[in-house]
Amino acid sequence: MPDLADLTTEARNPRTTHIDEISTLEMVTLIHQEDAAVAAAVETQLPAIARAVDAIAERFNQGGRLFYIGAGTSGRLGVLDASECPPTFSVPTTLIQGLIAGGDAALRNSSEQCEDLPEAGKHDLEAAGFTTSDCLLGIAASGRTPYVIGALIHAQSLGALTISLSCVADSAITRYSDISITPVTGPEVITGSTRMKAGTATKLVLNMISTGVMVRTGAVYGNLMVNVKPSNDKLIDRAQRILIAATGCDRVTATRLLIEAGSVKTAIAMHQLSLPRSAAEARLAAANGSLAKALAP
Repeated sequence: MPDLADLTTEARNPRTTHIDEISTLEMVTLIHQEDAAVAAAVETQLPAIARAVDAIAERFNQGGRLFYIGAGTSGRLGVLDASECPPTFSVPTTLIQGLIAGGDAALRNSSEQCEDLPEAGKHDLEAAGFTTSDCLLGIAASGRTPYVIGALIHAQSLGALTISLSCVADSAITRYSDISITPVTGPEVITGSTRMKAGTATKLVLNMISTGVMVRTGAVYGNLMVNVKPSNDKLIDRAQRILIAATGCDRVTATRLLIEAGSVKTAIAMHQLSLPRSAAEARLAAANGSLAKALAP
């Protein structure tokens, strides 16, 4: 393992050494200025992120799944992104899963000691039923978390797709991944507090990956969330507005279609193709769930 003192995420930021002596407005301005550099760091990794999206989408089309794994903030961000995919895209909860060192209890209570055990990463993957068809995205701001490395080594031994996300150049976890994503965010405002710039970069990358994969696998039509689950008043209203935007129908028709179809995507296909529900569902199934393909002449 590399010496932590040598990692840029652990270095002392010369721009913030007197942050405790300045006014509150100056303090938050300084934090904002540091945050402004995060997007540029992520921009350097767009080609690698695109490769990851395409590789994961290919695995999805072959029945594979995506697992995020990390410790502390990295693990929490993975769990967050995974948990938002089912309501947004109506995918099964098993398709994108987030694993964190220490288990779900670590989402609320710190379990830092758990990240030092590489065998725990392997064990958690095995317990989740991880297979050679799946994808593993190991998240570690420092790029050297033993728990994550243990999981990546296990995934590699199975021949699964491995991706690493870290905020340190040439980090240890890049040696155990097929695709490496490394937005180098530099020293934190508070020395070593990687929940800040590194955490922001991680969230940006995970947003791109999960959204990109969903777009590539047909869960989006244009920029419309056509797989949304209308499970509460807000989402029912959103589903109706998506129907209106996609078909040009009025609100009354959208309400009726949504009830008849049971889903936004089927409702759009029914309206645009003048088909009953069963035929619309069959058309979508033949197009592997892609509404654009189902609607094509």
